[in-house]
Amino acid sequence: MSQDNLKQLLAADMAIVDQVIRTRLHSEVALVSQVAEYIVNSGGKRLRPALVVLSAQAFSYDGKHHHELAAVVEFIHTATLLHDDVVDESDLRRGRATASALFGNAASVLVGDFLYSRAFQMMVDVGDMRVMQTLADATNVIAEGEVLQLLNCNDASVDAANYLRVIHCKTAKLFEAAMRLGAILSRADQASEQAAALYGMHLGTAFQLVDDVLDYSGNAEEIGKSLGDDLAEGKPTLPLIYAMQHGTAEQASIVRTAIEQGDLERFAEVLQVVQQTGALDYTRKQAEREAEAACAALAVLPDTQYKQSLLELAKFAASRQF
Repeated sequence: MSQDNLKQLLAADMAIVDQVIRTRLHSEVALVSQVAEYIVNSGGKRLRPALVVLSAQAFSYDGKHHHELAAVVEFIHTATLLHDDVVDESDLRRGRATASALFGNAASVLVGDFLYSRAFQMMVDVGDMRVMQTLADATNVIAEGEVLQLLNCNDASVDAANYLRVIHCKTAKLFEAAMRLGAILSRADQASEQAAALYGMHLGTAFQLVDDVLDYSGNAEEIGKSLGDDLAEGKPTLPLIYAMQHGTAEQASIVRTAIEQGDLERFAEVLQVVQQTGALDYTRKQAEREAEAACAALAVLPDTQYKQSLLELAKFAASRQF
């Protein structure tokens, strides 16, 4: 996918979204603004707010609320990142020190709370009960996904279904909500709204699956974090689950022990196992299937440059190397 073409298509809208973000980040408490601005401006892809814009434009929305809601989605996402890095004790995100490493855990948690509450202030301003319901439900499901992931850490018995449940809650739900918001604002019919939401869910799943592949095969500088971070945190991701199921007893034991102990010192051994068992190729293929399902969901949308961008975005999500 040509990212330059997508950026050019969305340039005017995303410039407005960025202005909304900067304006609404302001707080009279200096540390709040400082931490929030640090994480929001730390080089993220702005993919989730872009989905709100793409969805609204794909449904020919002619109002302005999509800019506010794109910023809301970015705030919710940023709040989850702040809390994630505290829970995971991460020192690096997007190639930079995490906010928790720089400002401390307490500041990160509290500023995350500020971003959540500011997001809810903004969605109330839009004055649409369906919008509020969608975002409130999404935020609650994301929180449940975070807890599920915490429960799964260092548990080598987690199966693929349980792992996918975490992905759907923790990652895909906000993608789904972002796409649904554009349809709601445009007063799309129920079938079209559901199609948009389904696209978002499959896209988010594909995106996370590839993230899990890159943790064992990416370039640390390009992906902005150290390889093996998931293993260090004892996360049983799909490559590891597949490797345990399809490897020899010895290979399964290596992976199981590494998960249970969060043992990054055995990363080289685990990497060899996931490569030998074809776990990375399998996970990448699963991401491709999710991307295909996302594209299929868009069949009901009218053919526009925005729909085309959504189709290309799904293909990119499954094939990306960073």
